[in-house]
Amino acid sequence: MNLHALNQNELEALRILWECGELKPAEIQARFGWPIENATLRSVLANLVAKRGVTRRLQGKAFYYAAAIPKATLLATTLQTLARVFAGGSRQELVVQLMETSDLKPADLKLIRQTAAGTASAKAKRKTK
Repeated sequence: MNLHALNQNELEALRILWECGELKPAEIQARFGWPIENATLRSVLANLVAKRGVTRRLQGKAFYYAAAIPKATLLATTLQTLARVFAGGSRQELVVQLMETSDLKPADLKLIRQTAAGTASAKAKRKTK
């Protein structure tokens, strides 16, 4: 799956499915970060099924949707694309550029240092935010 092929609504639907697991459309709609019409969401889900980003399963009269692509896979693909476009293919240079152009607080820098050092607590701290 290619990030360029995903729009904002599709990415939001994937985010919800990654966080919550398999859901019915109404459950996805209730968790959306902004208002989305039922017909629009159904179109989004149909597009994601066609792109093989999600699976659809019929149970009784209801369809259930689940992410078919792992979050880490899409993130890695996205990082490769961003690194190619913004940093000549270098992930390290991309991280440097992100740090230089972001409004990082001292706590953010501390977390980045801990993560770079391989500190296990850094991952736990990141999940609590």
